[in-house]
Amino acid sequence: MANHSETTGPFDDSDIPGREPSASASAHETQVTLRTPAELADALPYLLGYRPEDSMVLVALHDREGRGRFGGRARLGIPAGEEDWQAAARQLARGLVLGSERRGARPEQMVAYVCQEPAPGESGLDVKRRLEGLAHRLRTECGDLDVPVIEALCISDGRFWSYCCPTKGCCPDDGSPMGLPGTSVLAAAATYAGLQVRGTLRELRARLQPWETTAALEQEIALDAAGMSLVPRILDEASRAAVAEETLSLAERIIRRFAAAAPVSGAHPADLRDDDLVGHDEAATLILGLQDRTTRDRAAAWMEGDEAGPALRLWRTLARRCVGPYGEHAAAPLTLAGWVAWSTGDKLEAREALAMALGADPDYLFARLLHQACNEGLDPEAIRRCLRGQGAEQHAARQVSGPAELSGRPGPDPTEPVRPEPVRIASSAPHAVAHPAEDPGATTSARTGTRRRRRVRSADGDGPRAAGAAHGRRRPAGSGPGPRQSATEASRPGGRGAGATRTRAADPAGDRTGAARTRGDNDEQERDR
Repeated sequence: MANHSETTGPFDDSDIPGREPSASASAHETQVTLRTPAELADALPYLLGYRPEDSMVLVALHDREGRGRFGGRARLGIPAGEEDWQAAARQLARGLVLGSERRGARPEQMVAYVCQEPAPGESGLDVKRRLEGLAHRLRTECGDLDVPVIEALCISDGRFWSYCCPTKGCCPDDGSPMGLPGTSVLAAAATYAGLQVRGTLRELRARLQPWETTAALEQEIALDAAGMSLVPRILDEASRAAVAEETLSLAERIIRRFAAAAPVSGAHPADLRDDDLVGHDEAATLILGLQDRTTRDRAAAWMEGDEAGPALRLWRTLARRCVGPYGEHAAAPLTLAGWVAWSTGDKLEAREALAMALGADPDYLFARLLHQACNEGLDPEAIRRCLRGQGAEQHAARQVSGPAELSGRPGPDPTEPVRPEPVRIASSAPHAVAHPAEDPGATTSARTGTRRRRRVRSADGDGPRAAGAAHGRRRPAGSGPGPRQSATEASRPGGRGAGATRTRAADPAGDRTGAARTRGDNDEQERDR
């Protein structure tokens, strides 16, 4: 096989996605030189930290003394429709190149990958031929940015193909077999450096997705019951602080319970153990209590030391309990899971959890700020210091370029102190369980037929929302995110009145961050910009 390229990469934290390599190699770095397409194909899981599925990936190379050195990595799911390939390729290339430029490390070259398993009745060679147009678009978009792609690989069905063969007979038509996992020099170097390769993103997301078992109905009933008892107390300013203390006290007890539990081997058995340690009523109380922004910020302080591991397990457990119409409530525990993962150095789970939080609620400000900060490669210690003294959201806003850039509309001034916010909630009436069609806190998706439970939210989208006119409280003038509505609009079925909480139809893709929909994957870009 032809020697298409040669790159050298260190295996230390500088090559973890989310950060550019440091300017000088440290004395303890393990240098590995990759000279062939086979070695580049084998390197991909170690560069990303997981085995990609249905993915298009770009890896930046920087010229260091005549040799390429790995830089940033970016991934998008492969759009299902070919008409979306051009836009996705442009987004991926521009995101990585421009993000690297912002850090003063523009890449000189790229390596491109397209990874997809064959559909039923399809072979790996069929996949290679079908995705050739996508690989060509990646090369073209990078070339338009004056960053040539020196190698483009297709990985499918345990084999790989190069789209950059200099001659027609350079590589076998049926591809070359991938090496056995863990058997290469690269795998040994990664193990020595302490790098962990996960399974797939699908397996990682499964730990955070809501139950779809028979127990989900029991959990939904518990959430309905807890809402009827907790919502009036959250609406009452005199009792709101007591609800916060009860929520945090319960969370602390369960964290200690998790810490004392016997360890088990494997992610799935560990999750089953944790599920058994939390009752339905306990989970419902915590899920609803964490919708309050102040309570959530105080819970985020369990982020380091011996408390971080059990806390992360608890937030995963609560995310799995946001079942049925309570899917939007998962934004709080998913954001906490993402924050603790990032704080403890697991950027991969952090990005996925925060992306899922934004899938549950695209307006969730704390998740947006943390997601951008993590992707920007910022140091979480600045936010940890703030959380030790509280005020996490305000400090996170100062660490990124600002929420206006994320949302496309003017955002709050992070230099302003956060004022106490009145509460608005579309609560579930006692008859809601028996008569869901009459429940003002639930809607039906025209596409999916699923009910969505309206959630206690803050005025900025994070915690308890400002009370509507029915509760005698209103938002300060001009503070709303959108234009005011007329009385006619407010009175229409499904209209957003002055005190109404907005609901959204379920999105089958569960993701809104990419340029195009993907096949079974989030359109989320994991960048080392």
